Amino acid sequence: MSNPRPHAERNPADRPLDHTHDAALAAWVEVAPASDFPLQNLPLGVFRRRGSADAGRIGAAIGADILDLSLCAEQGWLQGQVAAACRAPTLNALLGLGRVAWGSLRSQLHALLRATHPSHDPAAVRVALVPQRDADMLLPATVGDYTDFYASVYHATNVGRLFRPDNPLLPNYKYVPIGYHGRASSLVANASPVRRPQGQTKAPQDDAPTFGPSRSLDYELEMGAFVGSGNPLGQSIPLAEAEQHIFGLCLVNDWSARDIQSWEYQPLGPFLAKNFATTLGPWVVTLDALAPFRAAAFLRPEGDPAPLPYLWDADDQAHGGFDVTLEVLIASQRMRDADHAPFTLSRGNLQDLYWTLGQLLTHHASNGCNLQPGDLFASGTISGAEPGSRGCLLELTTRGAEPITLPTGEVRRFLADGDEVIFRAWCERPGFARIGWGECRGVVLPSAG
Repeated sequence: MSNPRPHAERNPADRPLDHTHDAALAAWVEVAPASDFPLQNLPLGVFRRRGSADAGRIGAAIGADILDLSLCAEQGWLQGQVAAACRAPTLNALLGLGRVAWGSLRSQLHALLRATHPSHDPAAVRVALVPQRDADMLLPATVGDYTDFYASVYHATNVGRLFRPDNPLLPNYKYVPIGYHGRASSLVANASPVRRPQGQTKAPQDDAPTFGPSRSLDYELEMGAFVGSGNPLGQSIPLAEAEQHIFGLCLVNDWSARDIQSWEYQPLGPFLAKNFATTLGPWVVTLDALAPFRAAAFLRPEGDPAPLPYLWDADDQAHGGFDVTLEVLIASQRMRDADHAPFTLSRGNLQDLYWTLGQLLTHHASNGCNLQPGDLFASGTISGAEPGSRGCLLELTTRGAEPITLPTGEVRRFLADGDEVIFRAWCERPGFARIGWGECRGVVLPSAG
């Protein structure tokens, strides 16, 4: 399922690295060798102890534990602006502080947790550790606005071919990042159940549509980016400055009702087929943590147009991509009852986005749209050139024509009630510690109708 498509190589030293990326350093907290959360990662999220009534507490993942940053701030183990921001119930205040503050927090957390010369006595700091198994993860931020892009050219081509065989990719795709405004109110936290939506659908042979539960429920493998510091209304963000406004990345499952979508999407695009639920992964991996895993922008084939000047920056072309492996797994109710391991459906890479995250943010603000701390934009389905790297069932099953058989013998064209969809993502590069995002999960419940 690996993608053989070549990507331009780069030296990780081309991006700012510091002691927090040193693979030789370890935490005093126990971290399993295969953990997504070594000392070099320290992703942030919002949690509460299971069974508590807390509004939410900011935490950093370390091994199998969460470091309670609210408690760290209360105890005086964090200093400066970030101390007050970490006592808030969401990440929004921290996001608004900007890149210098984010780097300061990372350095302070690293100093708290490193085994060699920690900044504070580990015996005292242990009180701030909460086992992840004892915590419920909440949405990382209060999201004011959510935008979903369509940035994978392989996904756009595959889907276009299903609906427009003679004209799969519309002529604007390679000039303008395509996106739509999603519904922030239906973003849901990791592990939240997802109710099968109802809506209008129309089969090709029918004279009129009918209303009822979707029969073509799908997932979409995406990566989301949280906006940090924003921009005033009417002011754009140059591409050279775009990443100063991006805090970090999280996994996103943009659940989609394909039969509802195919009937409603013309002429204005996605609506009720998309806004019934979008699941966010529990952890936001910061751009600072991702510095060793930068990559060149997507290598456009010969003959493709160059980006317009406002979407072109030499540094973004050299380093604007991220080498992140992503995979999708499924576990049906029958599989879980029989104690089967989840079945891997696909594996892709974030490098297969036609547009960089910086280009997406710059385009979003190019008309003067004001982005704000906590806004979220997602990549759109991440698919690669190989069939095994396609990031949704619409592509994997060729719109249901080529169904997938699970280990139990069950057949899937689209999702069935009881199916659990699991996303995973990680970064690996020789000389650096492996880091990851944990798991983004959701179980499909029957329609309420």
